[in-house]
Amino acid sequence: MNQQATASQKTRAEQETENEANRLREQVDVALAAIAQRSPDEFDALQTAADRIERAARDLAHAVRELAQQRRAAEES
Repeated sequence: MNQQATASQKTRAEQETENEANRLREQVDVALAAIAQRSPDEFDALQTAADRIERAARDLAHAVRELAQQRRAAEES
């Protein structure tokens, strides 16, 4: 119940940033699994993992910047 209370207190920007961070973690885990697996599709799997990590990292950076701007605006008001 404490987690639900804490989650409800987060702003939309905080929730989005947390979601993007979790998505990046998931993509890193997928990449690690692809590294461990040796298969005929290895090259494609690694390329796909790299692309997904790149997109997830870019999305996380964007979310963090939005959160920083939101917090700065809150401080200034």
